Amino acid sequence: MTRTPRPGAPVRGSRTGRPIMAALDLLGRRWALRLLWELHAGPVGPRALLSRCEGLSSSVLYQRLAELGDAGLVARTEAGYALTALGADLVRALGPLDAWSERWSRALEDPGAREG
Repeated sequence: MTRTPRPGAPVRGSRTGRPIMAALDLLGRRWALRLLWELHAGPVGPRALLSRCEGLSSSVLYQRLAELGDAGLVARTEAGYALTALGADLVRALGPLDAWSERWSRALEDPGAREG
């Protein structure tokens, strides 16, 4: 199993482990963002996560959940896996990036709509 990225420790793209680089390393792992996104509405069990994420293997699911748990973003509850307060903060912080990505998509579809 790979080590969970942590601020202050070397991560992909940063020998010093700047917090933003550690976060991007963690979020850049296969399925990490999708799992966070699927958990934003409330706890979800592993079977439901697998069915919502077509192509996700159970081994990768459990590896990502372990990493996200080690990072303090996800916790196992009686109702399934759920975002922690820190994980919910992250999903809210991703909202502006999601909005930007929609604008980017529209701009690529209509080059005349690009600003600048």
